[in-house]
Amino acid sequence: MAEVIVVGGGVGGMVSALLLARNGHEVRLFERLDRLGGKLAEHEREGFVFSLGPSLLTMPGLFRELGVGCAMVEPEELCRYRFADGSRLRALRDPALMEEQVESLAPGQGPAWRAFYGWARECLAASRRTFFTGPLGRRPEQASLGDLLAVAPGRTLDGLARRFFADPRLRQYVGRYATYAGSNPYRAPAALGCVPAIEHGEGGWYVPGGLPRIAAELGGLLAAAGVEVHRGAEVAEVIADRAAVSGVRLASGERVGADAVVVNADAAALYGRLLPDRRRLRRIAGLGLSSSVLLLLAGVEGRTEGLPHHSVVFSADYRREFDDIFRHRRPARDPTVYIGCTAVDDPTQAPPGAENWTMLVNVPAGDPGRWPMPVESYRDLVLELLARRGHDLSGRLRFVDLFTPADLRDRYGAWGGAVYGSAYRGRLAPLRRPGNRGPRHGLYLVGGSAHPGGGLPLVAMSGRIVASLVEEDFGHAHRSARSWEATA
Repeated sequence: MAEVIVVGGGVGGMVSALLLARNGHEVRLFERLDRLGGKLAEHEREGFVFSLGPSLLTMPGLFRELGVGCAMVEPEELCRYRFADGSRLRALRDPALMEEQVESLAPGQGPAWRAFYGWARECLAASRRTFFTGPLGRRPEQASLGDLLAVAPGRTLDGLARRFFADPRLRQYVGRYATYAGSNPYRAPAALGCVPAIEHGEGGWYVPGGLPRIAAELGGLLAAAGVEVHRGAEVAEVIADRAAVSGVRLASGERVGADAVVVNADAAALYGRLLPDRRRLRRIAGLGLSSSVLLLLAGVEGRTEGLPHHSVVFSADYRREFDDIFRHRRPARDPTVYIGCTAVDDPTQAPPGAENWTMLVNVPAGDPGRWPMPVESYRDLVLELLARRGHDLSGRLRFVDLFTPADLRDRYGAWGGAVYGSAYRGRLAPLRRPGNRGPRHGLYLVGGSAHPGGGLPLVAMSGRIVASLVEEDFGHAHRSARSWEATA
């Protein structure tokens, strides 16, 4: 068995640490912040609670299998979409009901949605047999040519939407799934279109008290498994020679030895600061950054009749919006706005008779000080846009706090404030992300910037993959000296 250090206490790091400890390894986890959970965080003010990360959980079985036992409830709607022409689409979990909603929005397109959902299910099944099962570079025994074809490798997500839908609003609805990975639907691979199979197949779930309760539960499981957790302990360097890692150096100067080091940090932080590697850093830079976010965290007086847990107010010109973000590197003048209000289902999230609105706008990664207008002016633009599209908060706002790309960068070490590290750009984008095995024996990378990607389910999968790799490399007395190099 091995001595393992986990650098970073995000969900991916926590999952890998938990599984390794349960397999008998001696595990120490060092987290720079005074809490665990990474981006699974919240902001509190005057009795209002806001999710800074996800507010709905998909694929809850991944966490139930780990022993997370917190209560979960399923909101009535997955999401409510409002298009620029004022029309609306209610996304209901049941595929038959969803087909009816699509048919009501765009007569004749209901069967097209059913066909799209069928494609998404096949794509998800193929991904589970291949992409989600292990590290990059390893072909699962059960993989087939049919699995490759099932993910439409030659198409973009927008191209996939055009294959199924004639109505431009439904193409925009499909394109939104690129934003789950901080990407541009006009360049992102069609494989991101498998997300509806997850949402409609397994649902979207809310945890009373907020999704950070999941991080708290994982923290309890770490303690029960014997993981030695150090909060407020920043790792400044991964110590390694040309062949293998030997431990870490803390910001305090203390050196801690280990057989293996699992880094739950942005890949750019690993190869730019913790273990400098110019070649790998250039490779990551060549992938391009994912988008970032601007969060407007609003304490709202009164209750809004019929407000869903999740809603999306679409822009009038989706292509122009993503050109602004990814090509011109500026916030869109007409942005799509996501609205989350957990107080709809959970009275603990806002004072009586009030609501907590989290308004999310996709913006380019980078310094918001370089934007064409001040952040506060862009906040006002977003609120005015929402007012014109049916969400007028005039006279109801107690406060609006902002969370910017600079906050993401400074709090989590996210390169440029990018939410998911590199963007999914191009046909083979999912296969070009940093791998889970590093360039030294005993070095591993886990989290949203590495394989298989960002979002709670995928970082949990990343934690499982890394735990299996450490077990493969250190869990047996005899190991092929080159096995670790195969997927570096």
